[in-house]
Amino acid sequence: MIRHFKYFLFALMLITVQTKVMSVFSLEGITPDLLLIWLIYIAIKNDQLTATIWGFTIGIMFDLATGNFIGLSALSKTIAGFIAGYFYNENKAAMTLGSYRFVIIVLLISVVHNSIYFTAFTRGSEIGLWRAIFQYGLATTFYTAAVTLLPMFIFARKYIR
Repeated sequence: MIRHFKYFLFALMLITVQTKVMSVFSLEGITPDLLLIWLIYIAIKNDQLTATIWGFTIGIMFDLATGNFIGLSALSKTIAGFIAGYFYNENKAAMTLGSYRFVIIVLLISVVHNSIYFTAFTRGSEIGLWRAIFQYGLATTFYTAAVTLLPMFIFARKYIR
């Protein structure tokens, strides 16, 4: 129970950082998705059910904080948490978080997440489906994967000790 309270507080902190600070690190309007990295961390450390529930929780909290397209982040992060839960292995969680596997998992899950998110988000706009997926979805995916290198190196140092 205490673990979930810590997850909740850290998610609130990341939502604040994502909405207020990450605009500074924006490249052509593209920002990394810190909440997705956090969700995948939860999935690797826990199990699929926990990751799915936290995907919905983080997504709806982000939707309510930003106020645009309520439910879209909840849907895409729930699906991302469910898929990321397949990478859970109780015996190899620390090793996965401290290796390139963490970055690859974030890359794969981010492709799915961003495909769902940007496909629905750009419906009814002048931005076409393929442009939304390739220009916004893949750019966000690679930016998120690049930012994942920082926690991977942190976990690698912890794992070596």
